Amino acid sequence: MGLKNLTSNIKGDFTGGLTAAIIALPMGLAFGLQSGLGAEAGLYTAIILAITASLIAGTKTLISDPTGPMTIVAATIIADAGFSEDPTKALPLIIMSFALAGVFQILFGLVKVAQYVKYISYPVLSGFMGGIGIIIILFQWHTFLGSESPGNIIDIILNFHTPIVDYHWSSIILGFMTLGLIYFIPKISKKLPAGLIALVIGTLVSMSLNPEWGSHWVFSTIGDIPNKLPGIKIEGIINFNWADISIAIVSGLTLAGLGTIDTLLTSVVADNITKTKHNGNRELIGQGLGNLLTSLFGGIPGAGSTTGTVANINSNGTTNLSGIFKGIFLLIVLLGLGQYLAIVPKPVLSALLISVGIGIIDFKGMKRLFSLKNSDSMVLLLVIVLTVFIDLLVAVGVGMVLSSFFFMQRMGELVDQQSKSGDIADMEKKLKIPESIKNRIMEYELDGPLFYGFSDQFKEQAEAIVGKDAVIINMSHVPYIDASGIYVLEEVIQNFKEKKIEVILVGVKDHIFKQFEELKVIPNTLAEEKAYNSVRSGLKYLKFQLEEKK
Repeated sequence: MGLKNLTSNIKGDFTGGLTAAIIALPMGLAFGLQSGLGAEAGLYTAIILAITASLIAGTKTLISDPTGPMTIVAATIIADAGFSEDPTKALPLIIMSFALAGVFQILFGLVKVAQYVKYISYPVLSGFMGGIGIIIILFQWHTFLGSESPGNIIDIILNFHTPIVDYHWSSIILGFMTLGLIYFIPKISKKLPAGLIALVIGTLVSMSLNPEWGSHWVFSTIGDIPNKLPGIKIEGIINFNWADISIAIVSGLTLAGLGTIDTLLTSVVADNITKTKHNGNRELIGQGLGNLLTSLFGGIPGAGSTTGTVANINSNGTTNLSGIFKGIFLLIVLLGLGQYLAIVPKPVLSALLISVGIGIIDFKGMKRLFSLKNSDSMVLLLVIVLTVFIDLLVAVGVGMVLSSFFFMQRMGELVDQQSKSGDIADMEKKLKIPESIKNRIMEYELDGPLFYGFSDQFKEQAEAIVGKDAVIINMSHVPYIDASGIYVLEEVIQNFKEKKIEVILVGVKDHIFKQFEELKVIPNTLAEEKAYNSVRSGLKYLKFQLEEKK
C-alpha cells in the first residue's frame, strides 16, 4: 500500500485507534493481572503486538490485544513454571514458551496454514468458545467476591462455596456495580466506552469507601505499574534450561494454534463488516512477529481482538494505521499515567473479565443444543468439557476428529441412500435393445463421492448383484474418488470378472479418468475401451458383446 493510500483516511484511523485504545486499556490491565505476570504485562502486549502486527497487516482493520483464550493458556504456563514461587527461575521457561509461540505463528504463515482454519466445524468452535468463557468466569469468581483464587480449575470448583461463606461487601458492591455499568451504558449509547467508564467509576467508588469500617470494606488493588516499557529480557533466553525445551515447544505450539484460530476468526468478522478479504497467512506472520517481540519485553501472547476490531471499524478506521495509533495511544497512557493505575481495585477488573467470559459463551448455540443432530450436540458438549478440564488444543483436536468422523458417516449414508441400481429399460426403445439381452444388464448409479466413508457400502451392494451378464457402473455424479474408493472399485471390478460378469464404466469425469490412468487402474484392471462418456455408448458396446454370447 502506497503512502497516499495509507494516509487517505488518517482522521478515521486516528479515531478508530483512539477508540480501540480506550477499550483495550481496561482489558489489557485485566488480562495481564489474570495471567499472573501483572497488569503491566497486558499493557505491554496491547502496545507492542498492536503496532508490530499492524505494520505487516494481513487484515487492515484488525486490532491486536491480549485475548481470553491466549490469556488462559498463558496463565497456565506461568503457573506451571512456578512463577509465583520463584519468578527468577521460572521466567526463562515462560519467555521461551511465549517466544516460540511467535516463531510457530510465523512458520504457520509461511506454510500457508490459514486456509485450513475454515474446516473447523461450528460445534467445535461453539464448544471451544463456551469452554473459554466458563474458564474465565470460574477464575474470576473468588476475586469478584473478595477471596484469593485457588490455582487451578479443580480447586476452584471444589472451593466454589468459599467466597460465598467468607464474602466481602466491598468486592460485592464494586463487582456488581461494575457489571451493571458494563451492561447498562451500551443501552444509553453504544459509542460510549462502557469498560473504561466502569473502570473509572469503580475506582472512584473504591476510593470513597472507608477502611475503618472493617476488613470487609478493604480490597486489593492491582499494585504499582512501571511508567515505562521494560528493557529486552534477553537473559530469559540466555539462562534457559534446555532440558525444558520439550515443555516450551508444546506450550508454544498450543499458544500458536490458539492465536491462529483466534486471529483468523476475527479477520473473518472484519471481512464481513468491511466487505473486504484479508490475507490470513500474512496476518499470521505479523501476529507471530508481534508475539515474539512481546515475549522479549515481558508481555503475554495476544491475538486479533474482535471487540477492538469492531470498535475500530465502527469508528471509521480503514487502514493498518489505526492499529499503530492504538498502540501509540496506550504507550502515552503507560508513560504518563502508569503510576495512577495502581489504585484500580481487583474486583473491578474481575467484573470486566466476567463480562468478557459471558460475552464469549455462545448462548444462541447452547439454546439450539438439543435441536441439533445428536452427533453435533455431543461434539459441542465434549469440547466444552475438554476445554475446561483438560486442554484447549486437545479439545479442538478431539472435536475436529469427531466432527470429521460424523461428517463422513453422514456423507456415506447420504451417498448410500442416493445411489441406486436397476434395469436399463429406459434406454431400450432408443437403442432397440433386444428383449433377449436387456434383462441381462444392470446399471449401478453412484450419486456422490466414492470415498472411504462409503466404500464398504459400495462393495456390499456390488456383491449383491447376481444373475446378470453385464453391469454398468455409472459415475456421472461422482465428483471425487479417494484412495479407498479406487481400491474398492478395483476389487469390485475384479470380483465381477471372476463371476464372468462383463463390467463397464460410464460418465467418468476427466480428472478421475486421469487418476485411473496414473494408478494403472486403466488398463491393468479395466481395459480403456470399457470406459465410456455416456450410458448410451456403453450400452452399444454391451449390446454387441452380449449378442455375440447368445
